[in-house]
Amino acid sequence: MSGRTRLALCAYAATLLAAGAMLPLVDPAGWMVQAAFLLAIQSGVGALARRVPLARPLTVAVQALVLLLLLTVVFARSQAILGVLPGPDVFQQFGRVLSAGGEDVGRYAIPAPVTDGIRLMMVGGVLVIGLAVDALSVTFRSAAPAGLPLLALYSIAAGLSDGDGASWLWFLAAATGYLVLLLAEGRDRLSQWGRVFGGAAAGQGRAGGFDAAGGGALAPARTGRRIGALALGVALVVPAALPALDGGLLDAAGSGPGAGSGGGTISAVNPLVSLQDSLNQPEDREVIRYRTNATDTKDLYLRIVALDQFDGTAWRSSERKVRDVPDRLPQPEGLSSAVGVTEIKTNISASGSYKQSWLPMPYPAAKVTIGGRWRFEPAGRTLVGDRGQNTRGAQYSVTSLLVKPTSEQLASAPRAPANLLGEYTNVPDTLPEQVKATAKQVTKGAANDYERAVKLQDYFAVGGGFRYDTQVASGTGVEAITRFLQRKEGFCVHFSFSMAAMARTLGIPARVAVGFTPGSPRPDGTMSIGLREAHAWPELYFEGVGWTRFEPTPSRGSTPDYTRPEAPGGGPSTPTKPSERASAAPSAAPTVQENCSAQAKRLGDCGAAAPRDILPPADPGTPVGTVLAVSLGVAALVLLPLLPMLWRIRTRSRRLRSDGRVPADDGTAVSQETSGDVGALAQPDLAETAARTLATWHEVSDLAWDHGILPDESQTPRKAAARIVRLGRLEGEAANAVHRVAHAVEQVLYAPEPQPGTGLAEDARHIWSGLRASASRGTRLRAVLAPRSSVRVVWALSARWAAFTDRWGVHRWSLDRLPGLMRRPSRQRG
Repeated sequence: MSGRTRLALCAYAATLLAAGAMLPLVDPAGWMVQAAFLLAIQSGVGALARRVPLARPLTVAVQALVLLLLLTVVFARSQAILGVLPGPDVFQQFGRVLSAGGEDVGRYAIPAPVTDGIRLMMVGGVLVIGLAVDALSVTFRSAAPAGLPLLALYSIAAGLSDGDGASWLWFLAAATGYLVLLLAEGRDRLSQWGRVFGGAAAGQGRAGGFDAAGGGALAPARTGRRIGALALGVALVVPAALPALDGGLLDAAGSGPGAGSGGGTISAVNPLVSLQDSLNQPEDREVIRYRTNATDTKDLYLRIVALDQFDGTAWRSSERKVRDVPDRLPQPEGLSSAVGVTEIKTNISASGSYKQSWLPMPYPAAKVTIGGRWRFEPAGRTLVGDRGQNTRGAQYSVTSLLVKPTSEQLASAPRAPANLLGEYTNVPDTLPEQVKATAKQVTKGAANDYERAVKLQDYFAVGGGFRYDTQVASGTGVEAITRFLQRKEGFCVHFSFSMAAMARTLGIPARVAVGFTPGSPRPDGTMSIGLREAHAWPELYFEGVGWTRFEPTPSRGSTPDYTRPEAPGGGPSTPTKPSERASAAPSAAPTVQENCSAQAKRLGDCGAAAPRDILPPADPGTPVGTVLAVSLGVAALVLLPLLPMLWRIRTRSRRLRSDGRVPADDGTAVSQETSGDVGALAQPDLAETAARTLATWHEVSDLAWDHGILPDESQTPRKAAARIVRLGRLEGEAANAVHRVAHAVEQVLYAPEPQPGTGLAEDARHIWSGLRASASRGTRLRAVLAPRSSVRVVWALSARWAAFTDRWGVHRWSLDRLPGLMRRPSRQRG
């Protein structure tokens, strides 16, 4: 295989590995097979053009022409001349398909369905990147800049990903492809100089070739590593700077900000853009359907999140601690037993196209039954998805409270606690005095905070001359509030945020809730919520009642009864019995919206399924798979550091047991001289004696090695024994045992009529005891826990790898590149 062919294959593989990061973006992944096939054709044409050979620019032009022809055949065949040649109609078709693809990207959540537009974007993008990588790395022989298009492909995919936890795998795949491309190009360049020398092998005394002094890496290899490290660093930083395509608070298409996947805290979010987009959708697509046993649904707003921070530029939700969802949520903050409440149950079903990280619920929820990874944020009384959990297709049940305060209870509410006042009445210094002056003027004559709140609500909803208009530019900063008060036109964002800001200037704790109005009834008794029911409303705090909804937006939602004159009185706080009509007999199974085509069903556009009863999840205990995985992980952590010790124990047992085994059985090898002499022993008994003797000698050498005495097979057994005795400071029986084993080795190797040695295994144990007695405590511990001779396993694997690479012609690394402790000592071959 030529160097350029190998480089072209690496460029092809690197492009596909980087494109793998785009697989989580769409479903199904069949487009990837199509892209791989077309990219193979494009790369093959480049290889043929270089073999002709053509000029470099002409080679790239031919590949670009083939790219255009391939896209024409696949995506615009009916508009092409003779079904192949692109004409003006083909480019118009490309424009239409790409335009539709752009709309689909903004419409669907991840993973998006593979529409024609999205498929053209994905396949065409891979082919264009593949052409750039092939041209740079193969045609122009410069692989390093080819990392830029690969980085762009991966970074776009990572930036759009919704963070499923597996993005690092795609990063490793893309990084591996790029580094392999660099290595292939470096090898191809060096091979043009002829044979590449990597320096002398250890102990062979040859002078180095291209290596730097001290056996350093080749300069091209060092350059490649630096380029690779720089590219990988950029690849880590760029995706972090890109916004994630996650589900916004109200975004049925999955775009917009979402909660992080940490599980310890939730970050601030801003739902305004997605809220306005939802209100201005040309089609009011259904996103939620619910069934409730409440007698009246006009106050059943589905709340998503509360925005409680106002810094002058925008309203945002605070970063809060979250925890596991309790079986029963805590008592609502500030709600006293004197206020009447009704406990109701609502079964909710989200559509497949509605994807965001916050769970829509009636407020205040008392109990939530839902599967998946959800966390509870107590201050806002919301549920947020953890580690990518979202509402797409969710079916859940919420038990909530309908709070029914009277106007007298609200009017007589005591002052809120100091800590709550400090947090929820804070306004920025940049808030114009006009806002506070308007609030005072509007509430002039009010005797308490309740009357002030009602006057503010009526000012916006009835008497202030404001007009509802969803086309007004969204904004929540001080400039937007000032402009809204002057022009008196806007939508729910402007009404709710302005009322909350003005309430704060009057010392009333206020925040803004974002969610949905109750929706519209269906013939089957369920309620349907579309995108245009997206809404924002202010919540004001009254001690004894808690956070209380107000409705300042005209023609939207419903005005609460407790803000009307002569509001009906509330009973005691014991929950009253709700109506049984709505939730008594919910659907047994989900259904889809009527008159929904098969294509719409596949794309998730059929709205929400009919809500059904949801049983509380049973606790089966820890899954068996988790127990096994944890057990295996713990076992691996314990056993991995002990593997060298276990290998030595096994090897020692095999070598010293009475029946004897040849040295090859335990992964060791014998020198050429030794193996040849053993083969000369014809008699089976003599061969068995030789095998036992040599196995014992290998064990003695390894015992000495484990205790710091490197083996040297250049010496005769007699000299090696004397060296072990001297360096190991052996005396008495241990020293005699070394000489006896060495004498037995000489007998089996050199004597015409070898005399079998006896008690060699016992001699080996005496030597082991002598080495331990003369060694320090640290040396003894290392000899047991991390024996040096266990490196023989690495040598055995290296020998097998060398045999494999020699057979298949794969480039391999020399053992001289291994760390010093893993290299063979001088002339050590086994």
